[in-house]
Amino acid sequence: MGLDKKAAPRAVALAACLFACVAAVEARADEIVQGVLQLRWGDAPHATKSGASPPAQFEAWLDAGPGRRHRLDVAQAKRAAGDLYALANRRVAVSYGMRANIASAGKVMSAAPAEPVISAIVPADRVPQRALAAGQDGRVMAAAPMVGSTRWVTLMCKFADMGAEQKPRAYFQSQYGNAPGQLGHYWSEVSQGAIDLDGSSAHGWYTLPKPRSAYVATVNGRPRADLSLLFADCTALADAAVDFSGVQGVNLMFNAELDGSAWGGGACATLDGAYACTRATWNPPWSFNNLAPLAHEMGHGYGLPHSDNSDGDADTYDNPWDLMSDAWRRAATDATYGLLPKYLNMYQRDRLGWLAPGQKRTVAADNRDTHEIVLDAAGPGDAGGTQMLVLAMPTQPDPYRTVVYTLEARRRQGVYESALAGDAVIIHRIEDYGIARSVDTDTPAADFSGNEGSMLKVGEQWSTPDERHWVQVVSETARGFVVRVGPRTRAMSAPTPALLQGGTAQRAGVAVGAPPPPVVARSAPPPVRRSRGCEAVPRVLRLPMVCALLVR
Repeated sequence: MGLDKKAAPRAVALAACLFACVAAVEARADEIVQGVLQLRWGDAPHATKSGASPPAQFEAWLDAGPGRRHRLDVAQAKRAAGDLYALANRRVAVSYGMRANIASAGKVMSAAPAEPVISAIVPADRVPQRALAAGQDGRVMAAAPMVGSTRWVTLMCKFADMGAEQKPRAYFQSQYGNAPGQLGHYWSEVSQGAIDLDGSSAHGWYTLPKPRSAYVATVNGRPRADLSLLFADCTALADAAVDFSGVQGVNLMFNAELDGSAWGGGACATLDGAYACTRATWNPPWSFNNLAPLAHEMGHGYGLPHSDNSDGDADTYDNPWDLMSDAWRRAATDATYGLLPKYLNMYQRDRLGWLAPGQKRTVAADNRDTHEIVLDAAGPGDAGGTQMLVLAMPTQPDPYRTVVYTLEARRRQGVYESALAGDAVIIHRIEDYGIARSVDTDTPAADFSGNEGSMLKVGEQWSTPDERHWVQVVSETARGFVVRVGPRTRAMSAPTPALLQGGTAQRAGVAVGAPPPPVVARSAPPPVRRSRGCEAVPRVLRLPMVCALLVR
């Protein structure tokens, strides 16, 4: 791997600052390589009744130029970068070091050779300074805002040994339209006008130079698509006819199954005569026949990771409140475009710069007051009210252990949200630099969070596991809900409704949804609905990026 001499001093300084922040086991920084960080997520189609969905796939690559692509160990990359997802499709500097093998007793195994490891991954591009400011949870955020025109190009490519063309070019072109139920309209609405797909276009069908077997190999008994080769060959066929200048992403459509998954992330190839990197998706027919999975892959192109629920299992596709988890269930349907995408969770939208400062509000970790807040659901005709409420928690030395909770109102309304499970306040636990897990108050947590336990409704309340904050839904408004938030030193002056499993509220002589009694000070915390499943998620100690991000 080569060393970029001009960038080395700056990257070394960033890496040195990172090393100064925490104790590291790496002996020295042997090499620094610059390139574009490519993160790729693979998603299988929705599972049938016969079984669960295959696990999601995730891989990381560093593209240092033509013929110089290096696969990164994902666990090492996450530890070294901190907020790895915020660096997707950006130029980064990767520092490699050597780590001695450690025996189980903690002693160095002198006979075993040292292992090369990734010691730091830091941004090497220029990012607006506001992107490096502290986020709503108090942690430094590295995500670059995604605003303005994000032009995508669709390329339809068919394998040399398969002639089927499932959809005409006009269908793919119309997917980018600005009418309700089309991608242009969806991304404009979910971003609240921050981005559009103006100028996006579709081209093809092009016949690839090789049969499908040349692109899909069997690795360890399973099919594996060569995504980089598919991207290079498909874009080469379209290069003469397509203007790639300024393109933000390329959606590749194939006329047959790939390796059982659709993929989203980034890719590099020669475009318009120059080597360039862009966002990319790879879609078999079941993906482009429905806008929901296609939008899910585009979300990965924008750098969004998977979301999840709080049951602690390995299935990431069980949160139907979020496009980046379960794109299939609780989705509205269109006669032309199949299943339509739902909204993203508010935290991810904020990371991309799609919420105005007045649309988010944070309750400090040391809050001592009770607040009553009108929480509006996002949607058509947004009035600019509060749409995300953040419950801050104490900052931990290891940023991965710093957790916050977010609240957002969801309503069955409009084109994309009409098939949701209900109208409610949805709580997400945010950890590991942006992984959002919907909170389920059932015990144990349900496998699928389209349940009553995932919805906080009028008359119900919940507290954070440490009882630092408690939240009660007071009433419903035309656009959302009124919520009351208080610290653990305050409680209700009279017993609140007993909350049964599944969200059923019941108390003698008090109707469900009746206004709660006044708030008064008391030493004991209020009765709460507790989320135990989300506390069972294991964590791995990872190196923080705070110092490295601040040295710019």
